[in-house]
Amino acid sequence: MSRIRCHIPTNDLVRLAASVKIAIDSETLTIAFKEACDLILNGYRDTLKDEGCPFVLAEQKRNLVRLGIKEIVPPEDFWQKLNQRPGDRLAIPRVAKEALEAELPKGLDYRVVRREAGNGSLGRQRFVAIGEWKGGYIAREAKAVTPSACAWLDGRKRSPRSYYEDALESAVRSHDPFQKIIKGWLIRRLSPDSNPIEIADWPAKRDEEALLHAMGCEAANVHLGTSGHSRKSVE
Repeated sequence: MSRIRCHIPTNDLVRLAASVKIAIDSETLTIAFKEACDLILNGYRDTLKDEGCPFVLAEQKRNLVRLGIKEIVPPEDFWQKLNQRPGDRLAIPRVAKEALEAELPKGLDYRVVRREAGNGSLGRQRFVAIGEWKGGYIAREAKAVTPSACAWLDGRKRSPRSYYEDALESAVRSHDPFQKIIKGWLIRRLSPDSNPIEIADWPAKRDEEALLHAMGCEAANVHLGTSGHSRKSVE
């Protein structure tokens, strides 16, 4: 086993715990930090022992309903805000443009806009192709794939294949057919009901214990796919 693969699980869990600590310090989460870490580790260990299990809200993971997901309403102004983003057709790299077009309906008349989202990807190039298709909007985002900060810290040269790509292909999860990596660009679908949900936007009535346990489980699902472990086959 290579050195970096030995460190990846530890780094991922430490990053997750650090994010939770920030959320607790900002009073976004109300749970105690030690309890939060215990829940993450318990979920991680349980999932490793069970050889992984994908999260499917409608069937198997009914306990996640307690997170308050049903009360979250997709933003009505999603497409309006996306259309108001500044256009950037001329600045988009050729490879990114080709990757976007490969995932859009042929003949779609689209425009390219810039987009910023979250805090973990600040500084990366990201472009969104948006257009009208059969009575509604359709959008695909291209975000530059960069090596892990762990590789930079240890002075490693960039690998021709990212660990993110390995996780997409082999992690124990219900795969998103619209999410893939093409020539160094992460391509994914954008829509009001398929984007990450900020914890700050969740309703006050929620089950934080279930949330943190699920985070630990999902970390294990990814590691089971990238470390060569055997796992259950899931339909």
